[in-house]
Amino acid sequence: MSLSRNVRRLGHIDLPGAGQVCVAGLHAYVGHIPNKEHLGTSIVDISDPANPRVVATITLDDHASHSHKARVVGDIMIVNHERNPTAIGRRADELPRVIKELTAAKGRAPTHAEIATWLGVEPSAVAEIEAEVKRGYHTGGFKVYDVSNPAKPKEIVHQKTGGIGVHRFDMDERYAYISTEMEGYVGNILVIYDIRDPAKPQEVSRWWMPGQHISGGETPTWLGRQTRLHHALRFGDEMWASCWHGGFRIVDVSDLSKPKTKGGYNYHPLFPEPTHTVMPVPKEINGKRVALAIDEEDQAQSANEEQMRRGRAHACILTFDVTDPADIKPLGQFQVSELDSPFSRTPGARFGAHQFCERMTGTICFATWFSGGLRVVDVGNPLSPREIGHFIPEPCGGRAAPQTNDVALDDKGLAYIVDRYVGFDVLEFRG
Repeated sequence: MSLSRNVRRLGHIDLPGAGQVCVAGLHAYVGHIPNKEHLGTSIVDISDPANPRVVATITLDDHASHSHKARVVGDIMIVNHERNPTAIGRRADELPRVIKELTAAKGRAPTHAEIATWLGVEPSAVAEIEAEVKRGYHTGGFKVYDVSNPAKPKEIVHQKTGGIGVHRFDMDERYAYISTEMEGYVGNILVIYDIRDPAKPQEVSRWWMPGQHISGGETPTWLGRQTRLHHALRFGDEMWASCWHGGFRIVDVSDLSKPKTKGGYNYHPLFPEPTHTVMPVPKEINGKRVALAIDEEDQAQSANEEQMRRGRAHACILTFDVTDPADIKPLGQFQVSELDSPFSRTPGARFGAHQFCERMTGTICFATWFSGGLRVVDVGNPLSPREIGHFIPEPCGGRAAPQTNDVALDDKGLAYIVDRYVGFDVLEFRG
């Protein structure tokens, strides 16, 4: 089985696990997955693609948080600040609601045993969950840095938001389009900030799906945070919002102070994995406006071979006719077969899709599959997208399988991929 086709590796470093890579000029900015070393962001000199080298590292003083996303425009870098994912933390979020519902149902305060049953934990864990509620989490948000000298990033401001903080986001020279939890809402929403003065981000507006604004009297029709904003990308006067198990929405931002939904499509179910990212193809194809959505393989395979979810559809890329935002139609899909990677059934590793480069030219899409590496896909025929190249990195750092997480392109067309656990590769597509 070939591990590459029409793609060659130019350079590699064993960089600790990352959630996002952003390329600006001669540097790559990498946000790290939660880790024992409390790494937040690494800045990598890529002036020599064959020899990438780390020139700066930002570590986190707040060990309850991680900073796994980074974007740069001009001399400004923004990174997210989000609570580390823990079972206790998420259950602490649910505890007030659970107590309220149990009290209403039983006519009295619930016991620890009753709360534990509702939350699916041992009774002994309830005290720890209560302590987490009292501690709370107060540092979620995003940080702004001056990277005019990439080797010496300088923090400008830590902008607090709410809930567990900020996940993924978009930005340009003037605005930051932040996906964050906020007080009074269930799940992440879009909050747009004016960053003309980077030291004083100013909120411009908010957008959310009906049902999220619980303090405003709305009631979600879904359970928990399954329907929420993952993040939204700006293209002209539109924001393209991926909404996890809620599919995607197209948001009109011609008046940035009043975002309004102009269309959307939810394909969950039938497809079981959540919508990670959505974007339009730059030009019409055969007179139609086409969009791509990529799902995230959210269900990791169990370390126990017997518990792998055989037969479950893997996360993939989907194509849509969005010519009329009020009448979106599905067109096709692109899947990677388990036969296309020797790591597809590695216990404890995810296999399916995760992310694509969030800007494209023409009809070529660079996308990542966890255990399937980089896939280069031509969507010129949106009814039948076809692969024109791929690169599957060898596992490193003692891992049994690669977990390719994100991809970015530079202005020369070189691709940069990062691994959730260990790895940073510079690649050249030769299609």
